[in-house]
Amino acid sequence: MPFVWIREFARLEAAGGIVLILAAAAALIVANSPFGHYYLEFLQIPGSVQVGSLVVAKPLLLWVNDLWMAVFFFLVGLEIKREIMEGQLSTRADLLLPAAAAIGGMALPAFVYVAVNWGNPVNMNGWAIPTATDIAFALGILSLLGSRAPMSLKVLLTAIAIIDDLGAIVVIAIFYTAELSYTALGLATVAAVGLFVLNRLRIAHLIPYLLLGIVLWVCVLKSGVHATLAGVFTAFAIPLDAKVEGGRSLVKRLEHELHPYVAFLVLPMFAFTNAGISFSGMSLASLLEPVTLGIALGLIVGKQVGVFLPIWLCVKFGIAQKPEGASWLQIYGVSILCGIGFTMSLFIGGLAFEVAHFEAPIRLGVLAGSVVCAILGYLLLRYLPPSVASAQRSEA
Repeated sequence: MPFVWIREFARLEAAGGIVLILAAAAALIVANSPFGHYYLEFLQIPGSVQVGSLVVAKPLLLWVNDLWMAVFFFLVGLEIKREIMEGQLSTRADLLLPAAAAIGGMALPAFVYVAVNWGNPVNMNGWAIPTATDIAFALGILSLLGSRAPMSLKVLLTAIAIIDDLGAIVVIAIFYTAELSYTALGLATVAAVGLFVLNRLRIAHLIPYLLLGIVLWVCVLKSGVHATLAGVFTAFAIPLDAKVEGGRSLVKRLEHELHPYVAFLVLPMFAFTNAGISFSGMSLASLLEPVTLGIALGLIVGKQVGVFLPIWLCVKFGIAQKPEGASWLQIYGVSILCGIGFTMSLFIGGLAFEVAHFEAPIRLGVLAGSVVCAILGYLLLRYLPPSVASAQRSEA
């Protein structure tokens, strides 16, 4: 089965995942060093853009979270669109297994978080934090296994993470929208209609989409809806069959050109600016705070059960086929890796709680849960007895 694009994607995401790990580690080291105050000052570097009376002014941290991550969501939107239109999510048979796993992998972590934080209405705002899977981080860990991880596992993990990202987009749009400005929403609608017209005309030039996308981003930012959603909508507007020079799809060209910048610049910058938690004053008891514990258990327990159980049920009842060449233990190992929430979990955490004192519990819960899942998933897949793996692969 020729999964050439998956191999290229996995190689890039794996390398990006390693850079992401290094960026997060650097943030933790700096934040807990004598240079910690410089790190905090770095996050607050002001920046502003003014066009006439329109002013967008933010500290560096929010520029990264609102603008840089809009580029990430633009790439996610391109990937989701291509996969639904002609990729591994384009048929019911291909979509069913990863869709069931992704839905279970979002629902059960949310349930675990809610169970831990039940009775505290403020804490309940963070229910969606452990529902996310970080595809770069997870594929980075999986790539370290080399040939021990069959390509079908990478395909499954990629598909689950893509559907998971789509779910996260829906969650952000519905549940994490601030007070609305209807004037800005009206202007955003005009920009969205313009993108729709470009789509219907099958315009194959990037500039018109880019200009309207920037207008849409500003309007959405000012409307109270999170600005990163503008990146997704702009991506969806670009027609898949629009061709550029050489007959290549504009969508695929953008994916190919954006991937290195997102993998090696956007996401590492996000990790560096968001993962720097100071452990000053913390103890093991900090892990037992409801928000931290709910996030960590949601990622560690909720994710692996929520992903693995639907896969097992679908295969057991003949609804879908087990990934080719993969054993049940290997699939379980991938289910554990889906608990690496990191990027999207930190992002949703920033939307869920605007109060500063929640930052440390959120980051601690996400880091603890993601690190435990990374270690457990890697160890299970790395030290799975070859005889067991090969025997079960022969049954697949």
